[in-house]
Amino acid sequence: MELLILVWRQYRWPFISVMALSLASAALGIGLIAFINQRLIETVDTTVMVLPEFLGLLLLLMVVTLGSQLALTTLGHHFIYRLRSEFIKRILDTHVERIEQLGSASLLAGLTSDIRNITIAFVRLPELVQGIILTVGSAAYLAMLSTKMLLVTAIWMAVTIWGGFVLVARVYQHMATLRETEDKLYNDYQTVLEGRKELTLNRERAEQIFQQCYIPDAKEYRHHIIRADTFHLSAVNWSNIMMLGAIGLVFWMANSLGWADTNVAATYSLTLLFLRTPLLSAVGALPTLLTAQVAFNKLNKFALAPYKPDFPQPKAFPDWKTLELRNVVFHYQDNAFSVGPINLTIHRGELLFLIGGNGSGKSTLAMLLTGLYQPQSGTILLDGQPIAAGQPEDYRKLFSAVFTDVWLFDRLLGPQGKPANPALVEKWLEHLKMTHKLELNDGRILNLKLSKGQKKRIALLLALAEERDIILLDEWAADQDPHFRREFYQVLLPLMQEMGKTIFAISHDDHYFIHADRLLEMRNGQLTELTGDERDAASRDAVARTA
Repeated sequence: MELLILVWRQYRWPFISVMALSLASAALGIGLIAFINQRLIETVDTTVMVLPEFLGLLLLLMVVTLGSQLALTTLGHHFIYRLRSEFIKRILDTHVERIEQLGSASLLAGLTSDIRNITIAFVRLPELVQGIILTVGSAAYLAMLSTKMLLVTAIWMAVTIWGGFVLVARVYQHMATLRETEDKLYNDYQTVLEGRKELTLNRERAEQIFQQCYIPDAKEYRHHIIRADTFHLSAVNWSNIMMLGAIGLVFWMANSLGWADTNVAATYSLTLLFLRTPLLSAVGALPTLLTAQVAFNKLNKFALAPYKPDFPQPKAFPDWKTLELRNVVFHYQDNAFSVGPINLTIHRGELLFLIGGNGSGKSTLAMLLTGLYQPQSGTILLDGQPIAAGQPEDYRKLFSAVFTDVWLFDRLLGPQGKPANPALVEKWLEHLKMTHKLELNDGRILNLKLSKGQKKRIALLLALAEERDIILLDEWAADQDPHFRREFYQVLLPLMQEMGKTIFAISHDDHYFIHADRLLEMRNGQLTELTGDERDAASRDAVARTA
């Protein structure tokens, strides 16, 4: 299996050591059976020392078996830690566009369900390994006792194992379908949780979501999990009953066919009883390994960025003068809407407003400008020099942003990830009227339960604390009250310009367009700059222009 091959590649020598311990455990188990056969069955040893020797072997078997299982489990958890960490790092390194295509529901399912299933498999892996090794070792020991009986028993066991694998294969089929259904359920959960206010207001929609979306997906999940459990339990019971049948077969061969005496038959039966628990555990553990392989395949299908252990250290451009988008074109893969060609030159220190109707391409332009989307064609230039396509981090280092779907982090960071400038933070807390509303402790925000408008103010504080040259504000003032909205346009934006900031603000507040150095408009994916009478008309009625 690909999953085990990956473990072998990453942890070869620890894996070999664990296998050596497992072999030692199997050898001790078989040795204990041989001890019972030779010292307690064939020739009854009446000496007092036989009991301490027997107990010593038991203790040694327990220590080695426990050690091998713990070593394998520990190895598995190290692998899971590495797999989870690499998956998170790959998400961080993947283009935003790809993450948006995948959706948060499927990624969360990967981080929770898939990683959990792989973890469970590694917890059960010692049982599978022990079962296989003990079966092979016991077969070698039984061959020494009676070759003919071993051949018949081997055929019986082969039928047992074949039947178990046929049933387990059906488990795998249902587990594969089950994983796809889990993605649908995660999407249903997300709909219920994130749309809770709307669904509380509209009970008809809530009923429709529950009856037509959740219930069919939940029933599909129930169907496949029941079928998977049915085949799994069938495999376990099949193996259990066939093992008991093998014991009866052994005594029949010994007593009816005369292939062995009663002592050999007893040893055979004792060995099969010894094998029963590990073999059943191995059969029970196999579906978890198959489920883990399904989960591992699902993680690989995300097609995230390749894993790189280090975070790049972006190169700064402290003395740049102009930023240019030249013939930049971008189109989404899932529809025909495209943006561009965009031609725009931004001069350092400018205050630019961007207006446009819904779906006109404003947010897409913002993503292109900040380097979060990669253009299909065209060039982004800084002081006339093209930005290297393979090093977008250098370019992105110019930007801080507050998007409409803001995510509020709980820690203030300054340049280069260092603590934020306390004087700057204190100054802007006062400007944002949040001095007495925000609890800070060593740069950490303690109270994030704020109104939407207050969250936007804190997001602006976080962006300013980074002390980057360009700040993007996507309809920042939309969630502010009229008084603070006026404060934002007439006081805060000029203060940012005094700090040397270049500001690119998406706005619909036509009363304040006069404060912008330049006014840009997006319409049907095309960018134009409004000047003269056009700008005056937009300032009078932006709503009419974006209709």
